[in-house]
Amino acid sequence: MPQDDAFGWIDAHHERRLAAGLVRTLRPRPADAPLVDLAGNDYLGLTRHPEVTEAAAAAARQWGAGATGSRLVTGSTDLHARLEAELAAFCGFEAALVFSSGYTANLAAVTALAGPGGGAGGALLVSDEGNHASLIDGCRLARAEKAIVPHADPAAVRKALATHAGRALAVTDSVFSVDGDAAPLTALAAACREHGAALLVDDAHGLGVLGEGGRGAVRAAGLAGAPDVVATVTLSKSLGSQGGAVLGPARVIRHLVSNARTFIFDTGLAPAAAGAALAALTVLRREPQRAARVREIAAELHRRVVAAGFRAVRPDAAVVSVRAPSPEAAVQWAADCREAGFAVGCFRPPSVPDGVSRLRLTARADLSDGQVTAAADAIVRTAPAV
Repeated sequence: MPQDDAFGWIDAHHERRLAAGLVRTLRPRPADAPLVDLAGNDYLGLTRHPEVTEAAAAAARQWGAGATGSRLVTGSTDLHARLEAELAAFCGFEAALVFSSGYTANLAAVTALAGPGGGAGGALLVSDEGNHASLIDGCRLARAEKAIVPHADPAAVRKALATHAGRALAVTDSVFSVDGDAAPLTALAAACREHGAALLVDDAHGLGVLGEGGRGAVRAAGLAGAPDVVATVTLSKSLGSQGGAVLGPARVIRHLVSNARTFIFDTGLAPAAAGAALAALTVLRREPQRAARVREIAAELHRRVVAAGFRAVRPDAAVVSVRAPSPEAAVQWAADCREAGFAVGCFRPPSVPDGVSRLRLTARADLSDGQVTAAADAIVRTAPAV
């Protein structure tokens, strides 16, 4: 390879992706975008709520624009401590630890709880094949034996655990981000307990949507606060902010502070994000009906697209997944929806583990009945021919 073409391989890679309809592009949006948003994850409609935005601004004025360092050096504030206490209490756990993103929270939880392993007596990670990329990457980074099991299959988890004599951790989303289906958490916990294993649940898509008043899927399953269960959440979906957190027994949180690399070496969550998340929790406590409303809207979107003859997965939370005939068709369908005034998600390989392209619609609690009807009509009207 010529010395001046060290990245020449990128062009060939790009051409292959282009031919397969898999090239991704950034599309910056204006602050006042006229589109009705069914693509983002602002499930409760709080990211522009005046109490939330004012809390973010107030925190920035008081603490500055950034955290200034890692949480262990200068990046921890009273806001972070308050947010951790509020999150733990709201979701029903003993303690919490806030990270700069949900991704880093998952990397921390998986790698630190798996720990050094491998070989006889080492740690085993049992991971659902449909898990989010952050859980998958955590498993890849962890120095532990791994078993990837079929989607939402407690029997497969039980079988994998039965072959291992050492420590073990089963890892799953509570609600899977592609199709919006829920994991069988009660059965998974039972499988883990038969073999003395711990259960780690990413409740990113459950917090604010499932459970009493939006307290999450883990709380709804009766597993919150259990000594063998850990949950992760994001602050960037239902809470309309940025960041993530790990929730669990106090000794688990203590372990993460000293052993999780994405906590030790990453700059702390910006104070504005912590302030916004705190305010969003306050709104959710006061207005728990938002959780029920977002589920109602998701169910209505699903009902309408299925009635029109499309294949769509029944939503267990806020995500409605509608099948598309090809990657190219999915891209064009999403573009036509935008032209009609509605932003929708477009999921294609390799983002989807099953290789099936689809539109991904996300319900929002602040959508009106008229907007829901208009959105469903636009999706049906712009659908590609099969």
